[in-house]
Amino acid sequence: MGFFLFFFLSLLSLASSASRVDQKTFIVRVQNEAKPSVFTTHKHWYESSLSSVLSPSTPTQLLHVYDSVFHGFSAKLSPTEALKLQTLPHVIAVIPEQVRHLQTTRSPLFLGLKTTDSAGLLKESDFGSDLVIGVIDTGIWPERQSFNDRNLGPIPSKWKGQCVTTNDFGSNSCNKKLIGARYFCSGYEASNGKMNETSEFRSPRDSDGHGTHTASIAAGRYVFPASTLGYAKGVAAGMAPKARLAAYKVCWNAGCYDSDILAAFDSAVADGVDVISLSVGGAVVPYYLDAIAIGAYGAAEKGIFVSASAGNGGPGGLTVTNVAPWVATVGAGTIDRDFPADVKLGNGKVVTGAGVYNGQGLSPGRMYPLVYAGSGGGDGYSSSLCLEGSLDPDFVKGKIVLCDRGINSRAAKGEVVKKAGGIGMILANGVFDGEGLVVDCHVLPATAVGASNADEIRQYIDSASKSKSSATATILFKGTRLGVRPAPVVASFSARGPNPETPEILKPDVIAPGLNILAAWPDKVGPAGIPSDNRRTEFNILSGTSMACPHVSGLAALLKAAHPDWSPAAIKSALMTTAYTVDNRGETMVDESNGNTSTVLDFGSGHVHPTKAMNPGLVYDITPMDYVDFLCNSNYTINNIQVITRRNADCSGAKRAGHVGNLNYPSFSAVFQQYGKHTMSTHFIRQVTNVGDPNSVYKVTVRPPSGTLVTVEPKQLVFRRVGQKLNFLVRVEAMAVKLAPGSTNMKSGSIVWSDGKHNVTSPIVVTTQQPL
Repeated sequence: MGFFLFFFLSLLSLASSASRVDQKTFIVRVQNEAKPSVFTTHKHWYESSLSSVLSPSTPTQLLHVYDSVFHGFSAKLSPTEALKLQTLPHVIAVIPEQVRHLQTTRSPLFLGLKTTDSAGLLKESDFGSDLVIGVIDTGIWPERQSFNDRNLGPIPSKWKGQCVTTNDFGSNSCNKKLIGARYFCSGYEASNGKMNETSEFRSPRDSDGHGTHTASIAAGRYVFPASTLGYAKGVAAGMAPKARLAAYKVCWNAGCYDSDILAAFDSAVADGVDVISLSVGGAVVPYYLDAIAIGAYGAAEKGIFVSASAGNGGPGGLTVTNVAPWVATVGAGTIDRDFPADVKLGNGKVVTGAGVYNGQGLSPGRMYPLVYAGSGGGDGYSSSLCLEGSLDPDFVKGKIVLCDRGINSRAAKGEVVKKAGGIGMILANGVFDGEGLVVDCHVLPATAVGASNADEIRQYIDSASKSKSSATATILFKGTRLGVRPAPVVASFSARGPNPETPEILKPDVIAPGLNILAAWPDKVGPAGIPSDNRRTEFNILSGTSMACPHVSGLAALLKAAHPDWSPAAIKSALMTTAYTVDNRGETMVDESNGNTSTVLDFGSGHVHPTKAMNPGLVYDITPMDYVDFLCNSNYTINNIQVITRRNADCSGAKRAGHVGNLNYPSFSAVFQQYGKHTMSTHFIRQVTNVGDPNSVYKVTVRPPSGTLVTVEPKQLVFRRVGQKLNFLVRVEAMAVKLAPGSTNMKSGSIVWSDGKHNVTSPIVVTTQQPL
């Protein structure tokens, strides 16, 4: 057979030689049958095939060679050379590379994972001891106690990976816990030039902190005592404390490059991981243009569970990323712990906030002058945001400074205030941030306040100024508070649906703890994450869907250990159909950004419930051929589908599947266009597999979205044996609603199958759109 080539275009142009200053990075894909069988041979073959489009004087430079999730290589080419390749008959796609970015102790207990359980998920799975979780991130700090290998058995015999050693990552960096470590920087350096090794490590070692944090959330060992600056004291533990870890470093100072991410997927699959955890995201593009979706498909097809962060673009709609249906897309919720740090104003009012600080603090009982950074003269916009060099020291010295969120990092604002002589900071949410409070380990006494409280503080400063008196305040740090209600709450920043690429697949899938999470931290990075912070801590508190994702990765490892025969889709189904939507007050979870009731577009199927996921009763399983039908029904071309699946697609069977929403997904989403119709209808076909008890009868309960008629046939499913599969049909009829052109109406309900012991719950969403 012929071969086809597949390229990813880097977003950043290079400045190498004068003749090729416009070079970009491409990933070139060849079909399986076209490649020679020996790695070194096909590397030379790739080089010779590439040389056919390069001028004789141009050296051939391969960045990566891929051989697991797909077959090919990445290289630097000029646009002219890429166009030459495009004209060849066997070239099917030239695709822009994305630069991705990171999506950034009580959570195991909050999730119901207790070490004392005699028959819980941790016990049943032996804490995941034979499973390997691959973390694609910023690397790892191997010396942390979270990665010790005390009392762990031998490394699983299936493991084929390696521990890449360098000057700063010695051969003793890996052990029976951290069994693999690699780094991938060719794509990064192709776009940015040689890395500055004084600010980052050319090795698997973590110079950022993000990768160490996420790895310990997924599979950190029990560490006691654990805390950050005296806050969140207790036992730190990951979701799967005995699972093995493999770190794949792909994220560097300038971001995470697709060609490196694909190399990490390729290695992780070849190495023998069971779960891949990816807390990285970028813009949503069609799946055949999405390096993460392509790598994840190759992994899922080989039985590897892939979880990815939903993104931190919330609370706005259509912000969810990593939306491929073969990926578990994880949003973020709160846990029942917070860190109150209230603002006491000179008028006697106390405004609630959140913060952690244990350095030289504010004197108890003393009130300090309070100013709003944006009213200090100069460029009011820059100073309101406390950007570098924007604050007048004469204006802020010895004062508590109110800074608005935006542009620079929250921790950097504290540094700017401190350098200008400020004694404390109040970090103000904007309207878009809402009331969600994210805690940071600032370099000076600081607290975060919600948008409405920020307005109240500004009004107080204004009124004091008008009455020719001085505004004053202090910050009251109250330590760690447990048993907070309500919890969980959907985090303000957590990215929301609907799914921008496939609205018929509900995303995010689930939410998990992601706000103010305590986990391991590197030794050479201060807890504020900025160069000037010389403090050192074993653990740190971070927030983001980046923190939620590894919770699900670790849970997936536990489920895989307890049920070795379950596919990635079955594991995801178990997590989704047993998720809960009710908080610890017994009410539907609220949205942190505004305090309103949240919806399925915020939390998907709900918040993960590990102990119930262990025994879900029924699962919605999905095969690779089901995904091919899904892609066919997404109106992808045969070439598009081949890019993702590495196989010649036959779309003739897809018509039997009916439409894109008929993928055997554990949630239901119907999208109707109101072209003057009074009623609109569709149907879903689903198949469930009995993983509960033999001789069980499941009866259906339908809670239809308001204004719709939902019927399920049959109304009961009678299973004789475990492993038996049965089908059911869901019909949805929706009445037209009055909508302005271009607007949308979304209503949700649920379909629950129950045998009296298991409740298998799926959300059903009906969206009506009025065309422009």
